[in-house]
Amino acid sequence: MTRRLALVSGHFPPSNLVGAQRARLWSRYLPEFGWEPIVVTGDPAEYEERPDPDLERLVAPGLRVVHAKTLSTRPVRLAGDIGIRSFWGCYRALAKLAKAREIDFVMVTIPSNFLAPVGRLVHLRTGLPFGIDYQDPWVNPWTGKEKRFSRAWASNRLAEILEPWSVRDAALITAMAPGYAAGMLERNPRVAATSELAYMPMGAAPEDYALVRRLRRAPFLFDPADGRFHMIYAGAMLPAGLVVLDAFMAGLRLLRERAPQVAAKLRVHFVGTGSSPDDPHGHRVLPRARAAGVEEMVDEHPHRIGYVDTLNHLMNASAVLVLGSTEPHYTPSKVFQAMLSERPVFALLHRDSTAVAMILESRVGEVLTLTEAELPAPETVAAALQNFVDRPTYRADSADRSVFEDYSARNSTRQFAEALDRACLRAART
Repeated sequence: MTRRLALVSGHFPPSNLVGAQRARLWSRYLPEFGWEPIVVTGDPAEYEERPDPDLERLVAPGLRVVHAKTLSTRPVRLAGDIGIRSFWGCYRALAKLAKAREIDFVMVTIPSNFLAPVGRLVHLRTGLPFGIDYQDPWVNPWTGKEKRFSRAWASNRLAEILEPWSVRDAALITAMAPGYAAGMLERNPRVAATSELAYMPMGAAPEDYALVRRLRRAPFLFDPADGRFHMIYAGAMLPAGLVVLDAFMAGLRLLRERAPQVAAKLRVHFVGTGSSPDDPHGHRVLPRARAAGVEEMVDEHPHRIGYVDTLNHLMNASAVLVLGSTEPHYTPSKVFQAMLSERPVFALLHRDSTAVAMILESRVGEVLTLTEAELPAPETVAAALQNFVDRPTYRADSADRSVFEDYSARNSTRQFAEALDRACLRAART
């Protein structure tokens, strides 16, 4: 018997934000596992970020998408977060679907965190079971939260109030990895005891790469045929990842001193790492490269490029760079893109990140590990880089493709669907 799921996501294609990918990928494969998805999302006409029309070509054909009424930021920007602006619209859309008996379960994927309460609201009104998916922790150790009445302090206080209310009575809690929801479960032991818990990574879809290959676009950030070794990092640079970035820069500096001929051909490109998704001048990496004395080896394109263009650049690069953070739970979603790009991966990751095993088991590249207290030494980074650039050994046909399936979006969706089944059984017994 096919069940029907309302999958709530503040952003959805053509949004280019990474938060839109969870719902897109799940909705592609859910019908294989007995669930018919209906995506409830904000109005793309009211997105503040630059859209990526190509992304809509990657949405499952025939998927029903409900675009909820969303407050505009024009002419007056009262609120920017899409969860705040689309909350009432999403609630009304879900209530309508529930009243018509068109859905059996409500699942909210966050961020936007401000959409999380909508699941419990619908549950209180209709009795429908609901769940919350953590793509990131909600209550964070915000930098600056100790300063009363600051923005970070206000965000943290609001999270501490909204989260326990939102997760109460949840039939299902899922997350990208256990660490993403661990803090919430510690603070809410009743939820840990009564909710179904499941963890699955983002995963990646081979269909995405098939489209990129068909388009045959030339990359515009670099020339793959210019004789240089082009390494690319694509994605946001999180605060807890800046020290990892600095460790990489220190390794670059030592590489230039010890092996100038290798350093001369290495060019590292950072894409979408700026202070704002659409600000072409919001550089965050170049100032740190300048401070490390390696500015000539680094290029930064601070604002995001389209998802399809990102995959295209990964597939045309000499290698893919993955930088993690000092937070053990952090598993960069960009790992999955790197694994399917068929390019060698060079990564600096926390030793407890699940991404370490993904890269090593699939044999797609080199991983240097770190902890909260200890980063790789410049000598370690420089030596690994020299060996990686000077004597590349990676071949796409030597990678363990069977491991890819374990970390695929399809397998992630299978785990999610099984968790939904268990959550429905648990809800039916209570």
